Amino acid sequence: MIRAVVGANWGDEGKGKLTDVFAAESDIVVRFQGGNNAGHTIINEYGKFALHMLPSGVFYGHTVNIIGNGVALNIDALVKELNAIVEKGVPMPKILVSDRAQIVMSYHILFDKLEEERLGKAQFGSTKSGIAPFYSDKYAKIGFQISELFDEQWLSDKLERVLAQKNTLLVHLYNHQPLIKEDILAELIHYRSVIAPYVTDTFKYFQEAFDDNKRILLEGQLGALRDPDFGIYPYSTSSSTLALYGPIGAGLPRHIDETWAVTKAYSSCVGAGPFVSEIFDDTAHQLRIRGGDAGEYGATTGRPRRMGWFDAVATRYGCQVQGATHLVLTNLDVLGYLDKIPVCVAYETDGKRREHFPNITRLEHSVPILEYVDGWNCDISHIRNYDELPENCKKYVDRLEELVGVKIALVSNGPKREQIMTRK
Repeated sequence: MIRAVVGANWGDEGKGKLTDVFAAESDIVVRFQGGNNAGHTIINEYGKFALHMLPSGVFYGHTVNIIGNGVALNIDALVKELNAIVEKGVPMPKILVSDRAQIVMSYHILFDKLEEERLGKAQFGSTKSGIAPFYSDKYAKIGFQISELFDEQWLSDKLERVLAQKNTLLVHLYNHQPLIKEDILAELIHYRSVIAPYVTDTFKYFQEAFDDNKRILLEGQLGALRDPDFGIYPYSTSSSTLALYGPIGAGLPRHIDETWAVTKAYSSCVGAGPFVSEIFDDTAHQLRIRGGDAGEYGATTGRPRRMGWFDAVATRYGCQVQGATHLVLTNLDVLGYLDKIPVCVAYETDGKRREHFPNITRLEHSVPILEYVDGWNCDISHIRNYDELPENCKKYVDRLEELVGVKIALVSNGPKREQIMTRK
């Protein structure tokens, strides 16, 4: 069985807890895209963790955790994260890394920072983790695949071609000193020594695992609206955030049995770009400080998240492009302080009502059309049975399901594993 967990929105939907719950009943957990530019927050008996490179199955001894070929692999960040969880008492997890995964180089991070500085006010809100330069190099065929690390002559010859391009840009566009071949070659050899124990042909591994009916969980990063094709391009990430890319980025080109999309009971995002239901000032502050275990701040950057009301237009579209078979609603408890809860049910664009998520140029000119739902005015975080929720709370969930058009199967009312309820 292949199950995917993905975001229906801009990222930051609360996927971490769901992947943690599903990892407990999975044999294999796979990261299939993205890098350490986003994180999943997980709270368990070992403590609180923000995972950036590691799959969420690392807390379970029975799971094999795989870094797929579609991942932007920051090797030093992976090892640092692995050491950090072990230091907190987590048993050393089983890790496999695809020999076809490519490496985030130090100069990718350098180029990311330099380009954001060059763009100034027009920058895209990058996390400066080197992700865009990494994927640019991958598709320009000048990236470094892990399999290449084991042939030093190959690396040396390839570096001549790569550095000719990189140094031209560094010197003449960014007024920066050039890269030195010996330094970059030493960096690559260092990466080889660190990653070698984990490297395997994961494509072959997956063929055998699939034949053995292993339960496989594909763990997505960010959300549908950050996808470079179907998201708010150019305010997007640089790899596909969609579930249907998962089997390719994992190295397992097979049919997905279940796609679980995750959305919050309100909206939030980190980074630039249009955000139609966005709220500001004290209204945003009050929602932000109540959001989640430590408020609404990015798991990777620590930046305050932009806040908004639930956006049914964006979430319906996000579920559609994800091919969602199930929807999970998180952070429902956060809204317990409101008498009336606004919901964005449509957009007004150039004087016209719009219920389908538009392209970027129209998004920039869209404003929310709001509907108001009665709140429940109490703390629900202690409730463990969905039927015991206040009637207005259940009516709110019913209305969101009606607007989005996908069954809300699970509802989360807090950051812990046990704060997730099945909705029959």
